[in-house]
Amino acid sequence: MALQQIVEETVAGLGYELVEIERSAGGLVRITIDNPWQDGVDRFDIPLVTVEDCEKVNRQLMFALEVDGAEYRRLEVSSPGIDRPLRNDKDLARFEGELIDITLKAPMGEAAAGLVNATRKKFRGTLEKADAENTWQIVWSDAPEPKPGARVSKNRPPVPMQVLGFYLNELREARLAPVVDFKGRKPKTDLGEN
Repeated sequence: MALQQIVEETVAGLGYELVEIERSAGGLVRITIDNPWQDGVDRFDIPLVTVEDCEKVNRQLMFALEVDGAEYRRLEVSSPGIDRPLRNDKDLARFEGELIDITLKAPMGEAAAGLVNATRKKFRGTLEKADAENTWQIVWSDAPEPKPGARVSKNRPPVPMQVLGFYLNELREARLAPVVDFKGRKPKTDLGEN
């Protein structure tokens, strides 16, 4: 049996979703798993993959690969991380409304109509479902982020939002944008106060 099929069956049998299989030089096989998602379920209600989940899948995969005689030297099982790849329409539906990074297979060309550079292939924006069937779009603004503490005039005209529609087969790569928010941290209190 092929490695892909063994891994897919084992991961699905344990109740996880296979995100990615990567083989690299030296016999390393890297498996990325996630908890499955159903349409209509808020993605924040799905628990994150834990170290225990990865360990469980790793143990079972080592056994399954040994039984089928698959060749590998090292096996790694991990969660998708904050820059999770988006590979199919189900992934896009799951992360609709999130900030994503996409890379197109071909540059925009003349379709850009002067709004963006015609050779541009990489975009970061909010993922939305477009009106047409099987099409998606990202919405973004090229306005620079104001520096912390900088004053922004209320009279300044807003920078227009831009929209790029795409089909899944036009993408070379799509990933969640790795955004980390440290605003939830509380400042240290002065020990002299009381």
